[in-house]
Amino acid sequence: MAYYESVLVFRQDLTEPQVKEKAEKYTETIKELGGDVKSTEFWGLKNLAYIIRKNRKAHYVMFNIELPGTQVTELERRCRIDEDIIRFLNVRVDELAKGPSVMMKKNNEEGE
Repeated sequence: MAYYESVLVFRQDLTEPQVKEKAEKYTETIKELGGDVKSTEFWGLKNLAYIIRKNRKAHYVMFNIELPGTQVTELERRCRIDEDIIRFLNVRVDELAKGPSVMMKKNNEEGE
């Protein structure tokens, strides 16, 4: 199995509990496809660089996952079907990061 960093970008009009519920749904989907979610990070509501489908902001969620390479296309197909996801990105990595991502470190520094 291969390691992936997967970022899902959800519409701005969803509430935070709805985004967490959707993230849980995708965790179950990944497990159903034979993978495993190693960690999940909620990056929060961020400004987009440009308007996407009439959205100026979006909720970002990142998953560190282990998934067979043959199942990535099915995961991407399900992301395309979901109208709450405006963008997604799956990147194969050699190994998963042990600590928090750069975005989480940046959020923690801004909060202090």
